[in-house]
Amino acid sequence: MTEQKIALVTGANKGIGYEIAAQLKALGMTVIIGARDEQRRAEAAKALGVESVALDVTDAGTVEKAAAWIDERFGRLDVLVNNAGIVGGRAQAPTTVDLALVRDVFETNFFGVIRVTNAMLPLLKRSAGARIVNMSSGVGSIGGATAIYGELPPGAAYPPSKTALNSLTVQYAKDLRGTGILINAADPGHCATDLNNNTGFRTAAQGAAIAVKLATLDDDGPTGGFFNDDGPLPW
Repeated sequence: MTEQKIALVTGANKGIGYEIAAQLKALGMTVIIGARDEQRRAEAAKALGVESVALDVTDAGTVEKAAAWIDERFGRLDVLVNNAGIVGGRAQAPTTVDLALVRDVFETNFFGVIRVTNAMLPLLKRSAGARIVNMSSGVGSIGGATAIYGELPPGAAYPPSKTALNSLTVQYAKDLRGTGILINAADPGHCATDLNNNTGFRTAAQGAAIAVKLATLDDDGPTGGFFNDDGPLPW
């Protein structure tokens, strides 16, 4: 097994995930980008000089195969960044939303995180101090929405999916207590990515910074928290 830390970033063929992969690689980690689009995945891996694996967080088969490949190739996993996510479009007003859309968003943003995390846990437990980062959003904070998030239209899919992800992060932290695995949720801020038609005021690289910070916490670092660049966020 390599002495370098092994990191898997899901949904990393573009945007914030791509930048997280780039920054982790710059720190000397062996980085694996997981994505479902074969061509984009291959192009991103070549550009970054990292490993890649087919991984669709909504497809248990690809998740299990990815875990088996990482096991065979590296024998463990030190960092997991659950970055893959979808918005689901703008027609999300609770009174008129299509329930199928809500289910699709939760399938990726919530159930996908459980699927990937649980598949990778045996590998993470072989690490001397594994870190899990769940990429959340400020819109998932019930108690502390910033002005720009407060101006967004109501959404019954994406914001609740991130609120649920925050709660899930706390539950994992409780379940993994004593294992040495630290898990936290990260708010990258309003970044210009394909998810928002590049309307954000932060760059993807800026948004990646908090994930990298949480992925490289010391052993006495926090777990079960929700953070942005400025520190803890209200739930």
